[in-house]
Amino acid sequence: MRYIRSCQLPVEDVDNPNIYPYNSLRSQLGETIVFDSITLFYGNNGSGKSTLLNLLADKLDIKGAEKPRLFGKKDYYEQYLNRLTITFEDDEETGWTKRVPENSYYLKSEDVLYEVKKIQQEEVLREGYRYERKRVGLSKKQVMAKQSKVKTDRDIEKIIFAQEKYSNGQTAMQIFEDYLIPDGIYFLDEPEVSLSPKNQLILADIITYHTRFLNCQFVIATHSPFLLGKLEGTIYNLDLPGMQPSKWTKLPAIKEYYDFFNQMSNQFKR
Repeated sequence: MRYIRSCQLPVEDVDNPNIYPYNSLRSQLGETIVFDSITLFYGNNGSGKSTLLNLLADKLDIKGAEKPRLFGKKDYYEQYLNRLTITFEDDEETGWTKRVPENSYYLKSEDVLYEVKKIQQEEVLREGYRYERKRVGLSKKQVMAKQSKVKTDRDIEKIIFAQEKYSNGQTAMQIFEDYLIPDGIYFLDEPEVSLSPKNQLILADIITYHTRFLNCQFVIATHSPFLLGKLEGTIYNLDLPGMQPSKWTKLPAIKEYYDFFNQMSNQFKR
């Protein structure tokens, strides 16, 4: 499923080489991004992946986007945003132009970590609550019943999930399942943070399923070889000038993984 078809980045530059966001995307001036059902942005730190995601989410007015603080009199971020153009996909059968669905969301790695910590902190408070109630002689059943009255309509399932393992990765997976619902465009900034390789592969399956069967489109910034290798979509290497699609096997980080494991291959045979 595609909602957004393409994006043309501004052609005009600014004189000052340090002006954000021009400085982050200077090698991509005037380039056009053609979106796939799954589009992946790859690049080293500072390559502009997160900047580009946030600009797109802001331009589309998607929940989760954040405008940077304004420094100085001129808002260069807003200027860049106004110069950026996005085209939408047309439905060939009806002629109707798809727009941004209501369920769309921009989910950043720090958002996931914040949610994980919030859930864990609440569980710590609950543990303290239970401990204090037990000290005055209440049974576990009485404690839980009393607590449910005090904290009406809590999301108990989430908290129990965090209570069982206190695992950032498992809680993060639960958060992705909560946020990713049918009929939406999802911008994911380094979703692999906190996830084990196994859970990264599971997340890739979830993303693929949502794309194929639940009318979702994804734009993802990632370093993960598991997401880059398993997800079927278009990859742009932001370390290179221009916006030419790349094969995942040609990406420098993937080559480094490949070379490393080749050098260590004898150890796997012991």
